[in-house]
Parts: sequence; structure tokens; C-alpha cells
Amino acid sequence: MADLHFELVTPERLVRSEDVYMVVVPGTEGDFGVLAGHAPYMSTLRNGDIAIYPRSMGDTPERIPVEGGFAEVNERGLTILAEKADTETAGHAAPRAPEGVGRG
Repeated sequence: MADLHFELVTPERLVRSEDVYMVVVPGTEGDFGVLAGHAPYMSTLRNGDIAIYPRSMGDTPERIPVEGGFAEVNERGLTILAEKADTETAGHAAPRAPEGVGRG
């Protein structure tokens, strides 16, 4: 299968621009996965982790926490315009609990 072109952009800079297998995005209506050839789609983001699968579903995803923004899928690929992306803690960490979960 062809690669998906993925870009992650914040107001400060272009964080990522690369070809990947799949990206799972934290949309406000729920998480959604994007592969190459996905139908055009646009969604707002909720705070959560973007999961980037570099070569296949079997890969351990790299996770980048984001806060707010938009995701757009078009014929060129997936572009995420995030209000904030925490590249300092990005990596292969386990997913974080959604905000408000586990807090008393």
C-alpha cells in the first residue's frame, strides 16, 4: 500500500513532515485512523495523543500529545494544525488517560 503523507503544524513551526503507514487522530467525535487513499475529511481535535505508525500496524506507534486544532485529509495526505504539540514528551509512551479520568 502507498504511504500516507503526514504533516503536523503548530503556530510556531512545522513539527513533522513525512510519509508514514497510518496515523490515528484524537477527533472531537472520537479517534479516527487515516491510511493512504482516505476519503476527504475534516475534524476538530480534542486533547490527546496522535499515534503515528511508521511502516505497518504491527509497529509500535510514536505518540505525540496535542491540544486543540484541526485535522484535514485530502488528496495530498493528512495535515494536522494543532494549537500545541508536546514534542518534548513524544515517543513510544503508553496512551494517557483522557482529561478528567481518574481524578477525584
